[in-house]
Amino acid sequence: MPTKRDYYQILGVGRNASEEEIKKAFRRLAFQYHPDRNPSPDAEAKFKEINEAYEVLSNSQKRAAYDRYGTAEVGANGFEGFSSFGCFGDIFETFFGGAQQSARRGPRRGANLRYDLTIDFEEAVFGTRKVIEIVRTEVCSECGGSGSDPDTPPERCPTCNGSGQIRRVQQSIFGHFVNIAPCGRCNGEGRVIVKPCPTCRGTGRERRAEKLEIDIPAGVDDGRELRLPGKGEAGQRGGPSGDLYIVINVREHKLFKRRDYDILLELPINFAQAALGDEVEVPTVDGPSKLKIAPGTQTGRIYTLKEKGVPYLRGGGRGDQLVKIRVVTPTNLSEYQKELFRELAKTFGSGTSNHQEERGFFSKLKDAISGG
Repeated sequence: MPTKRDYYQILGVGRNASEEEIKKAFRRLAFQYHPDRNPSPDAEAKFKEINEAYEVLSNSQKRAAYDRYGTAEVGANGFEGFSSFGCFGDIFETFFGGAQQSARRGPRRGANLRYDLTIDFEEAVFGTRKVIEIVRTEVCSECGGSGSDPDTPPERCPTCNGSGQIRRVQQSIFGHFVNIAPCGRCNGEGRVIVKPCPTCRGTGRERRAEKLEIDIPAGVDDGRELRLPGKGEAGQRGGPSGDLYIVINVREHKLFKRRDYDILLELPINFAQAALGDEVEVPTVDGPSKLKIAPGTQTGRIYTLKEKGVPYLRGGGRGDQLVKIRVVTPTNLSEYQKELFRELAKTFGSGTSNHQEERGFFSKLKDAISGG
């Protein structure tokens, strides 16, 4: 961490300097190194350093602590640090008030707008086009943003003589300064409206509805933002319009869920299909697709259907569809089916030695459940 220069050395005074000597040194150096008066690239850093030194040495308690500990930081000795921003901020407010006011009178960019758009799951997958209507502030079509009646142009403010600023002499530690404040009559505009525009009532802007066609790209996800430059609120004093942000909300699907670019589907199957295997049709966003269930499939097993997921936003392929198996326990069995399960239970109890008999029973069970 770099070591700070000695505060007395910064102000060019001795350690036994009086308060008046410290004040005079500060005033002289502040004038010399103020960025408004000194074009040197390091003037601002030097000005801050001078202000920091004065903040400590002009306060008797802080000066005593600095003389004792050699620092103005919070440390083990419990000395509270100082903040140089208060005095520094006041000085800059005095010197830069006019510049800030000039910026306030210049062009201002319009505010951004947000529009929440809800679309279906399939629309998010494959993309779509939507027409939306927004109401936003635009430049008044009658007065062109002036706020004045087209037949009665604005007049120069008599209070500030068109400058938009009021100058007042203010006494400070530096001497006499001119404090610049916005004109209260024209609010810093430099002109006053004699007869307001009847359309916008003097604001220079009006609210209008506009329909926009929005292209939703394939693969867009929930929470995605689409930016439409220049479709936000109108700017002021010739400033550019803000942007419109379309926030996408995707409705939940009754079958599918999304994980990144993959689509998840839970597929219920019965005991016979799980034990013996089967070929079934499963729904996908592209339509039904064939899936082979392997014999002995357990709940939780996942099968993958390649390229049946969500298209990548940047192009170049799609994700997969992941089919998670859930073996369903039957609840409404017929008497015949119950008898078959009782027989099945006996075969489980006798072990796995009679494999051929067990296979024959599973075939009967499959036929019974499927109605064959």
